[in-house]
Amino acid sequence: MLSDTLSARSGGFTLIELLVAISVLGFIAVLGWRGLDSITRTRERLNHELAQARGLQIAFAQWQTDCANVVEADVLDGHPPLVIDGPRMTLARRVQAESQPGALQLVTWRLHNGLLSREESPPTRDLSQLDPWWQIAPRDSVSGIRLQQDVRSLELRVWANDGRGWRSWEASQNAPTSRAALMNPQAGTTSTQIIWRGVEVSLLLADRPAPLQKIFMLGAM
Repeated sequence: MLSDTLSARSGGFTLIELLVAISVLGFIAVLGWRGLDSITRTRERLNHELAQARGLQIAFAQWQTDCANVVEADVLDGHPPLVIDGPRMTLARRVQAESQPGALQLVTWRLHNGLLSREESPPTRDLSQLDPWWQIAPRDSVSGIRLQQDVRSLELRVWANDGRGWRSWEASQNAPTSRAALMNPQAGTTSTQIIWRGVEVSLLLADRPAPLQKIFMLGAM
């Protein structure tokens, strides 16, 4: 009798035991798939954030270089060294290649259809060669270097050493000016030729709740 029982047990698993084993394996497989999917999603998100941070770091470094080399207004023959038009900023900067004389260059930063880009003119020492680029700068098409995608908005404010603090470009152009402020010694020029000393950049990315802000000083302080 005992030998018959041992023989039956050694013959294989029962149907219930097989169903239980299959259920356990299926449960483990589901847990493993969910864990793998979570790891994959996390890695993709981290790679995206790293690429985004790297792109912003490059963009801000270039922005700082451009702003630090802004030229003075008296060398541009009537053109302002800085012009802001909504989500677009054009500035005239000084460039100097190795073993080469200094030259001037126009640089335009713009946001168009969620894409932040930068475009620059060829360096030149002839101001007349910059005239066509003053006309090209306001265009909406993107033909420069694409720096950052999925940008919701770009807001720019300016600052001058005149005691008025940060302001939008539109407010700076339309603000009333008293007679005493027309020749403010701190500004160093008339109200229509304010020497801007700083630019505040606010970038709002599509996947961020708050904008990223960066302040750049203009010219050699």
